[in-house]
Amino acid sequence: MTQGEIANFLKDYDQFRQRTIVVVDFGNVEKWKNGLNWKVGVPELARLVKNFSTGKVFLRRFYYGADFGKHEACQIMTQWSDKILNRAKINGFEVVAKRVKYICSKDSVFGFEKKCDLDVEMAVDLIQERDNYDTIILFSGDGDLVRALEYLSKEYGKKSIVMSARGHIGREVIDAQKVGIISEILFADDFEYRLNMERFIRR
Repeated sequence: MTQGEIANFLKDYDQFRQRTIVVVDFGNVEKWKNGLNWKVGVPELARLVKNFSTGKVFLRRFYYGADFGKHEACQIMTQWSDKILNRAKINGFEVVAKRVKYICSKDSVFGFEKKCDLDVEMAVDLIQERDNYDTIILFSGDGDLVRALEYLSKEYGKKSIVMSARGHIGREVIDAQKVGIISEILFADDFEYRLNMERFIRR
């Protein structure tokens, strides 16, 4: 989308912001940094999300793993993980976290791999909160939530929009747009100017 097209899109979208739920799969979003020219940080995401959702904090949801290290008995979160989750709260997100699992792996130089899948939590929350929104904006190019989006579209008439980065869109998402389950795919690449514009305005 061009800057003019984005401006017109957001102008038309303004009337829907109070009834939009934003789901940020930050584990997926973090991977965008390899394809974008701008930093994919929590403050940047928060500024971008405000273009689509305003009002109730619980409708701006941030999903990410809580890393307590590889020892299961440890109750102290790693500094990095604690920083990310706290920054999300400070920037106006409802944080949904789940403990990261450390799984033994012979293929890893570290002897383990980290795993934390929050797809079930996202799907359940979308269904539970269905009376509080009309539109879903999913910040993730992963196709694991397509089945939930299809259900919410057919049973409750919910509209879904996916925000991702070029090169990070799953085939399931593209196919879902073709059949109308997802109404539009937006690319974060095109929205960098909005972040720069907001920085200039604040100065």
